[in-house]
Amino acid sequence: MKTQPSSQDFSHFPVMLSEVIQISSPKNGGMHLDCTFGGGGYSKEFLKFQNTRVIAIDRDNAVVSIANKLQKKFQKRFKFFRLKFSQIDKILTRDFDTIVFDLGLSSIQLNNLKRGFSFKSKDSLDMTMGLSDISAQDVINNLSEEKLKLIIKILGEEKDASKIAKNIATARLEKKITRVDELVKIIERSKKKKFTQKINPSTKTFQALRIFVNKEVTELVKGITNASKLLKPGGKIIVVSFHSIEDKVIKYFFNNYSSNKSRPSRYLPENLNDNHFLFEKYNRKVFKPSSNEVSINYASRSAKLRFAIRSKNNFIKPTDLFKKFRKFLEIEAINV
Repeated sequence: MKTQPSSQDFSHFPVMLSEVIQISSPKNGGMHLDCTFGGGGYSKEFLKFQNTRVIAIDRDNAVVSIANKLQKKFQKRFKFFRLKFSQIDKILTRDFDTIVFDLGLSSIQLNNLKRGFSFKSKDSLDMTMGLSDISAQDVINNLSEEKLKLIIKILGEEKDASKIAKNIATARLEKKITRVDELVKIIERSKKKKFTQKINPSTKTFQALRIFVNKEVTELVKGITNASKLLKPGGKIIVVSFHSIEDKVIKYFFNNYSSNKSRPSRYLPENLNDNHFLFEKYNRKVFKPSSNEVSINYASRSAKLRFAIRSKNNFIKPTDLFKKFRKFLEIEAINV
């Protein structure tokens, strides 16, 4: 029988690595925080520059062995913590030059079929990234049809959410839904229109379940809030996102807490709230992977990179950010 490859066997491609390095300028040394260690792509690149120090976090237990090897090699320059985004304020180090978030699934997670992230899997419905309280199987079998519909519609942006939720509720009356392939078949039966091979019909439902299981919007909102506490003046927060919900959160945060936030009236002075912005003038440029990168790593095709530069102002909690995305936070808070 063919054995499942270990996490270290999978190829790992850090998305838009050259752009991240160009923006963060590790050639000048400094302290850098890698909030999604994964296979260590960003961290290893930062450490190539002699005067850098790197702290990395990840919630996934599968990457701990990779991080331990890097800690042994760079004992004085690299440290790893198993934490979620919402917990980075537990890191005692402050005044980071760069904080990087790569919000995509790592190849370590996606290619291990036992994790349940891939449509190709015939294993259990798990989808936990680590430090999660529930699995996708818990969600599918225990939540009401109405709550399932809400999760799939809002977090997955799935137009056929009602039909999918109804068919899940019907199918689980006969027997518990425990495997990925069982759920895939239910979703395929539920789609109103013929689906193309380009986009798997299960994509949006799987996105919704993964986001809900791992509380990804909540973690992101809390993570970027905490990150803005840890950056030094002039420090950069860099975020690589992969779907529209993530990008909306990042875009809103950078736009509305920067010095060039849109003014209520063009006649008011530009520095109206100059003590209340977290970031310097925000350059709204969005970076996307090159065609060459997409040809090497197709998973990068939907990636968007945005970054902002921390102002010298004291930290203020971005309460409007939490209000703006309250709908998503409240959905993720549904008890299973």
